[in-house]
Amino acid sequence: MGPDLNTPIEIKRDCEVTMIPRGEMLTLWKGDSVVVTQALGGSLTVRTDMGYLVRVDSLDADALGLEGALEEETPVEEGPFSLEKVIEKLKTVFDPEIPVNVVDLGLIYACEAQPLADGGHRVEIKMSMTAPGCGMGDVLKADACRKVQGVAGVTDVDIEIVWEPAWDDSRMSDAAKLQLGLF
Repeated sequence: MGPDLNTPIEIKRDCEVTMIPRGEMLTLWKGDSVVVTQALGGSLTVRTDMGYLVRVDSLDADALGLEGALEEETPVEEGPFSLEKVIEKLKTVFDPEIPVNVVDLGLIYACEAQPLADGGHRVEIKMSMTAPGCGMGDVLKADACRKVQGVAGVTDVDIEIVWEPAWDDSRMSDAAKLQLGLF
């Protein structure tokens, strides 16, 4: 069971977080109060007393007293490689502001796999952000890379952040649009 959303939580220890959407690091101090607004994809989005939205990595969930409240990362899967497994893994990477995964949000522009001589596969992904000024690109790129590396048969991952064509809501899946009330 996940954390209670919109219930104040006192920080149990100092922890580094990432400001949304700027991508800058910030420290939450022991005793500060935050409110969880989203707990998806193995991370938390919280609102600080100052009104900032920040991303708390799963490794720091204990600072909020929420150890074990987030989904655990699965070890490298067994079995044959498939691009469908890569896409399914990418669906566990969530935008920290919008409760929609990067695939349904339309941020994955291309996802291809090349077989390697060692029997593994190199996965190449072209990914965008919802806005050019979004500082969360490196964070989402690292999340996606870590998760794709857990897919059976993946031995190399290359993710490129691209800005052309510019993202717009026409790239979103119907399910994402419905979830966000855009229909």
